[in-house]
Amino acid sequence: MEAPPPPRRTTVRGYHDSPWPGEDGGPLRLQASRRWSGLQITDGERLRATTRTTRLSTMTVLGEPGDVYLLTHSALRSRIGLPTTACVERISPISLATIARSPRLAGGPMWPGGMAFHRNGDLYVVYGRHAHRLDRTCARKASLRLPIDQPYNSFVVLANGLIVTKNLSQVHPAHLTVIDPETMRPACPDTPCPEPSVARLSAAGDTVYVVGVRSILRYRWTGLALERDTGWQFDYVAGTRQTHGWDAVLADGQAWFMDNGAHRYVTSMIGRGVARSANRLIRVSLDDARDHDAVEVSGLPGGSVTNPPLYDPGRRIVVGYDSANCCLRAWRFNPATRTLVPLWQRAGLACASHMLLDPASGDLVTNDYCRRGEEVVVLGIETGVERSRVRVGGGMQGVVFPSVGWGRDLYWCSMRRVARIYVG
Repeated sequence: MEAPPPPRRTTVRGYHDSPWPGEDGGPLRLQASRRWSGLQITDGERLRATTRTTRLSTMTVLGEPGDVYLLTHSALRSRIGLPTTACVERISPISLATIARSPRLAGGPMWPGGMAFHRNGDLYVVYGRHAHRLDRTCARKASLRLPIDQPYNSFVVLANGLIVTKNLSQVHPAHLTVIDPETMRPACPDTPCPEPSVARLSAAGDTVYVVGVRSILRYRWTGLALERDTGWQFDYVAGTRQTHGWDAVLADGQAWFMDNGAHRYVTSMIGRGVARSANRLIRVSLDDARDHDAVEVSGLPGGSVTNPPLYDPGRRIVVGYDSANCCLRAWRFNPATRTLVPLWQRAGLACASHMLLDPASGDLVTNDYCRRGEEVVVLGIETGVERSRVRVGGGMQGVVFPSVGWGRDLYWCSMRRVARIYVG
């Protein structure tokens, strides 16, 4: 393993100072880290993979230099209506072997949860209807049973250190729960949203963004509670037959997300869309929600996704995809005219997972699913040209979270396996 990069302060204030303290690299969901050395693939080099079979793996995060943590959960019990559990492992950064393991963590209804290193140095997990606090040895320190008997789909840490989570709801209004990370108790009464929400939360500073099943909303921490910003809301479903949106990326003064999130995923997203329409990339200005836009990704019927787009602030490039129709597409954003100019399109690329970006090189990491199983692919974000790929296998298409590594490597979770991708 190459030496960890020299220490440099993170700009994600509520999180531990590591290159990848939580899912998507932080609550803005940029899916990038400026503390990653990148893959730096040169002529004659190619990607290689070390893989390991797991339970349902959701994500890896990085703690102290050289430390890698893996979150997994059970699933079979949910088929007969029984509660499921989660587990956190500290794994070898090279072999992926287990170094330490938490006890089975109480969960409940199944949905991939989340974990993050807090700035206080402890690891927090939200899975099912429970939140847990662990130390760096994976020992459980405290737990909180969340109020609604539904899965809570992960959380964000605000700049002030508070943890905000919500239940995943498709019928009844979602509720935001704020947790004090020290006491592991609610910091205020729950805040009800005006509509259900399936997507994961995003945050900028002490402001939380919620993609509901038809609108995007935001809430600001007042010091006592979360207060809705009633002057900022966009109904992205109005006048259409689109289905709900997924997680929002906050970048360049805009919220970016995709709709037609309803699908029938079992082993892959291919052909599993529900709506008959094409899925769309949606932009909403953070200054004025009346300034918004939506463009079709592939333009094909039955378009669907289960994750966010990716935005490169340095190059002002946004990448969206249609997982159901195997299409990846990029645009350049002109902030002066608020327009998206098409750059490139890759038809036939079966991508569905959260992605990674190396801001320095412009390397974009995504997945491609085929009969041989999952492959991890590196593309140039400005051209869409493939630089390298490697097979990680497995019978299920990944729809969860990768992370950067400590050197010229990264970690890829694809449901029933975890892989270390590195340059050979």
